[in-house]
Amino acid sequence: MFAQRLSATRRGARLARMLAVHQLDQWGFPYGSPVSEAVALVVAELAANAVLHGRVPGRDFELRLHRAPGHVRVELSDTHPAHPVLPALDPAAEGGRGLLLVDAVATRWGTAARTGPGKTVWAECATRES
Repeated sequence: MFAQRLSATRRGARLARMLAVHQLDQWGFPYGSPVSEAVALVVAELAANAVLHGRVPGRDFELRLHRAPGHVRVELSDTHPAHPVLPALDPAAEGGRGLLLVDAVATRWGTAARTGPGKTVWAECATRES
């Protein structure tokens, strides 16, 4: 398992993505591999949501990665109580596609309660290993 607390800033979101692909490389999923690319996208979108929508002043967010047979689970926890909802696709919208991307790339995703304030948003990406 990998866990890291990061500042709820754009820099923290960028660092979360970089740390995730580094950890995947350490686990044997090289940079640029399909698994690395999928997890990088999921982490980038969930971290951006934590910074833009889940930010509570003075509070960080936490990234956790779990390697399990057949998938990597990404968990991102923030202290904002609102749970994300998958939006309807609006081709005219300039934003709001992050969860649609997560839904397309991950095998499944959802939210969970956490100890303390806020929630955890999680997503699982297939690794095609047994």
